[in-house]
Amino acid sequence: MSQLVWLITGCSSGFGELLVHHILSRGDLAIATGRKLDKIKHLERAGAAALELDVTHSQQEINDTVAKAIAIYGRVDVVVNNAAYVSMGGWEDIGYDQILAQFDTNVFGSIKVTRAILPHLRERRSGTMVFISSLSGWHGHSFVGAYAGSKFALEGLVESLSRETEAFGLKTLLIEPGRFRTKLLSPGNLQVMQSNIADYAEASQTHVNGLAQEDQAQPGDTQKAVKIIVDLVRKEGCAAGKEVPLRFPLGADCFSTIKEKCEETLNLLEEWKDVINSTDHDNDTTWG
Repeated sequence: MSQLVWLITGCSSGFGELLVHHILSRGDLAIATGRKLDKIKHLERAGAAALELDVTHSQQEINDTVAKAIAIYGRVDVVVNNAAYVSMGGWEDIGYDQILAQFDTNVFGSIKVTRAILPHLRERRSGTMVFISSLSGWHGHSFVGAYAGSKFALEGLVESLSRETEAFGLKTLLIEPGRFRTKLLSPGNLQVMQSNIADYAEASQTHVNGLAQEDQAQPGDTQKAVKIIVDLVRKEGCAAGKEVPLRFPLGADCFSTIKEKCEETLNLLEEWKDVINSTDHDNDTTWG
């Protein structure tokens, strides 16, 4: 495959930062973006182009930044929607503004960036749109409902997008990492709303303590993950000669949890199939 130009959001740490380094090591060109330019200057020194991009800004501001990105090398081949954070809190504790902010970054940010780049990709009839989702897009863990909700929403939006754009030769890829050793759970990124309600207090505290202990102790090796992501886009390495699916889970924990949910769903459909299939109008096969 020829040299690709990548545009990545959320590059100050984690998957975004490591993706930039790995992309450059494979001989591709990277445009790293972050909310604050000084946080990604080290990536510029490593050979990437760097632009300030806050995914919560207006559509017009993001359009302008993406236009600057396209102008750097004359094109963008791959966009990676990576910017995200975790907001932790129970349903009765977390406020509307916090939920809105969670969706503003994790969902609407991806929408705005993709809307900005999509006309360019569609006109060229070529390109790949990558979205960093999560195991939480399959499984809603307790006390992180806002985060899980944002990832469930992203999954549905992106599945629809893939069907809208595949006729133009565009590839869409949903990466679903489990627990990887990034800074997602670090104090600077994780936003915690601990419960003050007696009924939830103990469970909430246990969850907060668990996340704190897991920070930088997650089982997933992020370096291995980013290599797989680049392989999937470039159809090299583990993806050579294979049809790359829309969804791609990463991590042993992700495998087991998704497998269990799929099996539970199949069992439900089988056990309740007579009831599920009993709701059509009698002797009427037309749409009502």
